[in-house]
Amino acid sequence: MSVLEGPRVKAKSGTAKNLVIFLHGYGADGNDLIGLAQPLGGAMPDTEFVSPNAPERCAATPMGRQWFPITYIDGSSEEEMMAGFARAQIALNAFLDAEIERSGLPADKIALVGFSQGTMMSLHVGPRREAQFGGIVGFSGRLLTPETLDAEIRSKPPVLLVHGEADAVVPFDSMEQAEKGLSAAGVAVTTLARPGLGHGIDERGLVAAVEFLNVRLG
Repeated sequence: MSVLEGPRVKAKSGTAKNLVIFLHGYGADGNDLIGLAQPLGGAMPDTEFVSPNAPERCAATPMGRQWFPITYIDGSSEEEMMAGFARAQIALNAFLDAEIERSGLPADKIALVGFSQGTMMSLHVGPRREAQFGGIVGFSGRLLTPETLDAEIRSKPPVLLVHGEADAVVPFDSMEQAEKGLSAAGVAVTTLARPGLGHGIDERGLVAAVEFLNVRLG
């Protein structure tokens, strides 16, 4: 399996002291989130940003990518979905290993920022890695297989969850469920509800993300 690739934005200062990895949602690709490097980079000049493309073409949106199939959207079976999820974990871990080696940065100077399915991947993979990341920001996502987390957790990166109360794609109560599952495993979680926001990211959410990342990445 080849290592994932995607757009990258170098640190504005010219020296990358930390790294933010964006994980996009179902049917999108790395270009969908790399634009966030502009507003975030203004407040985080020593941060490099990278947004890898998910490993598979999206069955429902052929021009986009997916981390794994979603049964109720693309008609895949439960077995196909879980197999894709397993493959995505391997691909993402390989990418994270490669970025740590390439950048020379310790894990605590690296953060994951996910949206929707990218949040699901971030919340699943991040705490199961031995070296603890500086933090995880999850927009509009959910915690998958919370019942296995306590037995499989290897590190406890702090987490910020942001979710629109009017989200019609990933229900708003997914944020509370994720908070409960992560907290039960000993992960420090901060949440931000956004009234009136659908399945997306707004300015207040970005401000909260910048504040969280600046504290966690130093």
